[in-house]
Amino acid sequence: MENLTTAISVQIDSQDKEIATGILKSLGLNMSTYVNMAIKQLINRNGVPFEVVNPKPKKELLDALNEGAYIIQGLKNGKRKGYTNMDDLISSLNDED
Repeated sequence: MENLTTAISVQIDSQDKEIATGILKSLGLNMSTYVNMAIKQLINRNGVPFEVVNPKPKKELLDALNEGAYIIQGLKNGKRKGYTNMDDLISSLNDED
């Protein structure tokens, strides 16, 4: 049986391509070889050859987001004071002395 090849075209972020190309080059590979390897693994495993998941945010990030929401709520309901520049903040701090 004759082995025929065909071309595929994909659109990716240009920065992602640049980074990936650099990594592949350091491994002695090019993009075409990598794509062929990935497709062979997809076929051999009858599925995606790596875990595909929605990343879960770390507890620290969730805590920071909650704290930010708490601060914003305090600003909206007047329980906290906000500043639009450093001079106003420093002036307010000096007034408290």
